[in-house]
Amino acid sequence: MAKGIWVFAEQLGGQIKKVSFELLSEGRKVADTLGEELCAVLVGKDVAGLAASLGEYGADKVYVAENAALENYTTDGYTNVVADLVKQYEPSALLLGCTVTGRDLAAQVAQRLETGLLTDCIGMEVADGQIVFTRPLYAGKVIVKASVPDARPVMATIRPNTFPVASNAKAAEVVTVDANVGEVRAAVKEVIRVASERPELTEADAIVSGGRGMKGPENFKVLEELADTIGAAVGASRAAVDAGWIAQSFQVGQTGKTVSPILYVACGISGAIQHLAGMSSAKCIVAINKDEEANIFKVADYGIVADLFDAVPALKEEIKKVIA
Repeated sequence: MAKGIWVFAEQLGGQIKKVSFELLSEGRKVADTLGEELCAVLVGKDVAGLAASLGEYGADKVYVAENAALENYTTDGYTNVVADLVKQYEPSALLLGCTVTGRDLAAQVAQRLETGLLTDCIGMEVADGQIVFTRPLYAGKVIVKASVPDARPVMATIRPNTFPVASNAKAAEVVTVDANVGEVRAAVKEVIRVASERPELTEADAIVSGGRGMKGPENFKVLEELADTIGAAVGASRAAVDAGWIAQSFQVGQTGKTVSPILYVACGISGAIQHLAGMSSAKCIVAINKDEEANIFKVADYGIVADLFDAVPALKEEIKKVIA
């Protein structure tokens, strides 16, 4: 009989991704409601030392699969390991973060297991003994609730920053399992990491983004100064990226990264539907645009009709006073 709510504990460079703690925190509620155990799956090289932290956020059990070939994420290697574990233990559900790695792995594992997959979910609850997920469709124009009652396991990817992190302060049972890496057709030759003191875009609690209204790459310094003042990440619209003003890794939107911060400050962004699809689930949206008819104001909680080059520095100075 299928049992257990599983969370794929994504890690990079020996650090567990914040979204994994979010999934464990919310997964704890789901597991308790269904009367099942909550388990984490930790895959990589020399990652056993990270297992204790997963128990602190609610995991009853942590399955640890270690192999030198798993040091860097590869689709084949991780899919082989996770799919084999699911087949062996038959959990009721498998949850992953809607990250670059999570999206890739979830699709491959779902195909291997011939089960359904709900993607980019922003809510999760139990109704009539089934896990019901909330997810946006049509670039966020429609919000639906969906379940897959006949699927085993139920699989879903959850948008980062959707759930609060809650510590359960418990010791998890650690189970070391064989890592069946199998054939890996793609090899990682090099991993290039960009050092930054700012938080990673998809996991940031606050984001300051710029669009076409930035007028040029040199002006992003204005946003960076505000971001550093409030401990935020820096983002951008597709228009700014296509213009070559900032790297594609900063792009927020349907063809960029999907974010759900507590605070999203949109500067000089008109509010095209593709951009809104990537940030409309932010808890609080502040829009700064000199065009009072800009579409971004329709989703903003607070709007400032002004030239961003006047408003952003003024906002930064006022925030500094409050902090002081």
